[in-house]
Amino acid sequence: MPNEYDIVVIGAGPAGYAAAIRAAQLGMRTACIDKALDREGNPTLGGTCLNWGCIPSKALLDASHKYMEAAHQFDEVGIGVEGLSVDVAKMMQRKDGVVAKLTAGIGMLFDGNGVVSLPGSGRLLAHKHVEYTTHEGEVTELAAEHVILAPGSVPMEIDPVPLVPDVVVDSAGALEFEEVPPRLGVIGAGVIGLELGSVWCRLGSEVVLLEALDEFLPIADQRIARDALRAFGRQGLDIRLGTRVTGASVKGRGKKKQVDVGYQDKDGEHTLTVDKLIVAVGRRPYTEGLLAPDSGVNLDERGFLYVNDLCETDAPDVYAVGDVVRGPMLAHKGAEEGVMVAERIAGHKPMVNYECIPNVIYTHPEIAWVGKTEQDLKADGEAYSVGTFPYAANGRALAANDAEGMVKIVAEEETDRILGVHVFGPQASELIGQAVIAMEFEASAEDIGLTMFAHPTLAEAVHEAALAVGGRAIHMVNRKRR
Repeated sequence: MPNEYDIVVIGAGPAGYAAAIRAAQLGMRTACIDKALDREGNPTLGGTCLNWGCIPSKALLDASHKYMEAAHQFDEVGIGVEGLSVDVAKMMQRKDGVVAKLTAGIGMLFDGNGVVSLPGSGRLLAHKHVEYTTHEGEVTELAAEHVILAPGSVPMEIDPVPLVPDVVVDSAGALEFEEVPPRLGVIGAGVIGLELGSVWCRLGSEVVLLEALDEFLPIADQRIARDALRAFGRQGLDIRLGTRVTGASVKGRGKKKQVDVGYQDKDGEHTLTVDKLIVAVGRRPYTEGLLAPDSGVNLDERGFLYVNDLCETDAPDVYAVGDVVRGPMLAHKGAEEGVMVAERIAGHKPMVNYECIPNVIYTHPEIAWVGKTEQDLKADGEAYSVGTFPYAANGRALAANDAEGMVKIVAEEETDRILGVHVFGPQASELIGQAVIAMEFEASAEDIGLTMFAHPTLAEAVHEAALAVGGRAIHMVNRKRR
């Protein structure tokens, strides 16, 4: 029957499309429903990550970093630049081209693997039936042996600061500015706020970030966060901690519009006037219209779909993956969950190792980590050893004129097993992959120390940090010798 499938996936972001592709590869008749439309109103695959998140933001981060290097660092290595300028329209056009190429690529993968793509909305009914509504309003009921829910997440809003098109925007709107705002406000100094703030700061904006927490990046290692805060301040990011935003009002007309942002801190009430304001206070699971009352799927106290370690919901043969379930809202975590579910449905026995999920903040220098932080281990009362190595002592970093940062490794004191790796520096997002592999194989710091690394490379900083755990680093003075 044309409306009967082995698997129906709702959502075509990284979690959903990975699940759909893997299921089809395993020989299951698979359909994937997704409601996303691009700015022209055409169906688009890839979810927030490819369309309005990971990919477009990295395109702008890389472009803005190149501009910053040309404007402020080329002279240091003997390269003169005259007439340097920023063409925001061209930058945005290139960003859109990257997005279009990748989203079209998902469509090609669907076609090549036999996934049936269904543009529109999906709603889970009882007994694994799915109500599919096209964008034109036509309703069809699909029957499935298994259903995978991957609707993703959306930016959180805050009541005191309603969005105003092109002036007070969320993370998606911040990727669409037509010119560099002279003064930019960002509510939230987490991952999204730092990345978006960095883009426009590099291009010439005066950027102020208002963060409600008193501590900067509490999810990261405290030493790394402290070093990063100082570095970002030198770059021009004005990060104000312990601030509570109380309201925002738009004044002026047309291109002369500005936003007055009211906030409180320990010194009282203040007003910040900016030309644009980005609300970057996090994301929430997107479940509107997803579940019929008798679907059998339950939500937890935070509004996420409740699942066990295998991503099974309370409804038999119904799974949920990605941003809509517990754990960090990361594209790679969702994709691994999607693949795991597809393979388990096919009779295989994979697991997702939630202890080895890499986290990255794509500022410059980048921040990346996997596993436990030193503060985690202190709170748990675990005995541990620490090894650190600065980029300033790394030959490749110095040769590249990009030597700010450090690598930090924490290992179990008795067994030397690596418990966490934390990197602040150029290409941290690439170096952390080595740490993930090592931790997946339960390597010790000594294992990395006994591994040969190419010279000169940034990866040698990981090698030296591992040696430093045992007091055996070669290219710095050790506090302890063995």
